[in-house]
Amino acid sequence: MNSLHTIATPPGATIAEQLEMRHMTQKEFAERMDLSEKHVSHLINGKTELTKDVAMRLESVLGIPASFWNNMEAIYREKLERIKHENALEADGDIAKKFPYAEMAKHEYECITPTKDINEKIKNLRNFFEVANLGLLLKNPNIAYRKMGGNEKSDYALMAFAQQAKLESRKVSNVDAINIQRLNSLIPEIRCMTREKPDVFCHVLKELLVTCGIVLIFLPHIQSSYLHGATFYYRDRIVMALTVRGKYADVFWFSLFHEIGHIVKGHLSGDNIEERDYEKEADEYARNTLIEPAHFKYFVETNNKNFSRQSIIEFAKEIAVSPGIVLGRLQNERYLQYNMYVDLKEKYKLAN
Repeated sequence: MNSLHTIATPPGATIAEQLEMRHMTQKEFAERMDLSEKHVSHLINGKTELTKDVAMRLESVLGIPASFWNNMEAIYREKLERIKHENALEADGDIAKKFPYAEMAKHEYECITPTKDINEKIKNLRNFFEVANLGLLLKNPNIAYRKMGGNEKSDYALMAFAQQAKLESRKVSNVDAINIQRLNSLIPEIRCMTREKPDVFCHVLKELLVTCGIVLIFLPHIQSSYLHGATFYYRDRIVMALTVRGKYADVFWFSLFHEIGHIVKGHLSGDNIEERDYEKEADEYARNTLIEPAHFKYFVETNNKNFSRQSIIEFAKEIAVSPGIVLGRLQNERYLQYNMYVDLKEKYKLAN
């Protein structure tokens, strides 16, 4: 066996040399050693351990001290472990390069410190994910998530985002049992928070969700993740991690209700989340919860698709949501351009 830096040669190779020098067959050698031919074959090929008993027999048959064979076996086993370690590091190095490590360090993810040394990155990532090797991360649990776009590293960014959310969620105690019925009953109250400032609604929103068995975590956006949010079961709770991608309030609230949609529609228990229509269903839930379809249709028809700043404000007040949410809906459905009434789009800065 070998790695880039180490070669492990079994003691059996030296035994084979001795037999060749003595013109002795493996069969004859096995008889002299009082061992089976199979055992001798495995010994020569390094497939079985050279025990102290065998070392003593080798001393008698070949005249080479038992200490020599014991030392060779110890060196061989040590090198085998070193090779495994080095090969695992090499494999983990390829995986580590796919994580947005610099951003994780910038946002002070647990165990992640700034470094350019690949081995240090591997060590820190293993500690962060709490795994013996990074290859174990490829066996991922289902995570429902909302992201716009994607690239080669986005799945790895999602893994990092979700793990940090898990670690943060452990700090939250006294979480009630998961209760979807209660969550449904709280939707109108949560929806009304869209008109509040973050310093008013953040704490209340978290406390309400905890009573439903949901731990809400706010995390900085990771550039390569394209994520708005991620939601998943974790132990006895549901973890919902949100980021303010773009920092706009309407994006935050749409993402929140999108993730709530995954929960109330039972998407978290499904298989192959990304291959189903769960994202479309969650989008529809968020869109219709924030602004009821009948209300929106009436608003569009009443204004004859000619929307003033004041009409947006009045409609938002009438349905008890933030004007930015109404504006965002109009822009998303191409009734208005994205550069119109930008003063109505509030920006948030959220922190745990």
